[in-house]
Amino acid sequence: MKITQNTAVTLRMKVTDSQGQVYDDGKHPVSYLHGDYDNLFPKLEAALEGQEAGYQTTLQLATEDTFGERDEALVTTMPKAEFPPGIKVGGQIRRPGPDGQARYYFVTKIKGPTVLLDGNHPLCGKTLRFAIQVLDVRAATAEEIAHQHVHGEHGHQH
Repeated sequence: MKITQNTAVTLRMKVTDSQGQVYDDGKHPVSYLHGDYDNLFPKLEAALEGQEAGYQTTLQLATEDTFGERDEALVTTMPKAEFPPGIKVGGQIRRPGPDGQARYYFVTKIKGPTVLLDGNHPLCGKTLRFAIQVLDVRAATAEEIAHQHVHGEHGHQH
């Protein structure tokens, strides 16, 4: 079966940056619903369109095609006294962004009475390389299409 709109695709995807640092070793298969559901970067979906199980490719995507450039306006601080208990460096906290909309911030450092936060995705500003192997392609179920994601072993669990 070819990868087309509303197919459930299972693949292995190794992700590295341009210096070769590994962010995902690709050992664990992932599944996504193909067809512009924002489950995969558009350029990756475009490269997989029409392919079948067994297809392999390596693609390099620029920052604007993945997580975008870093936005220093999303780097901020908060008083440790207002910081929720139990969250450590590397954790996330939800709070209003510069535009007033709620967003998630990564805790990057706790320094004395101040907590440093970063609302940028950890991989923004990086050119990323994706080594992809398509493992399986099947027709998505009506429920998966309605939910806009794949269910099951390598997909979303309800």
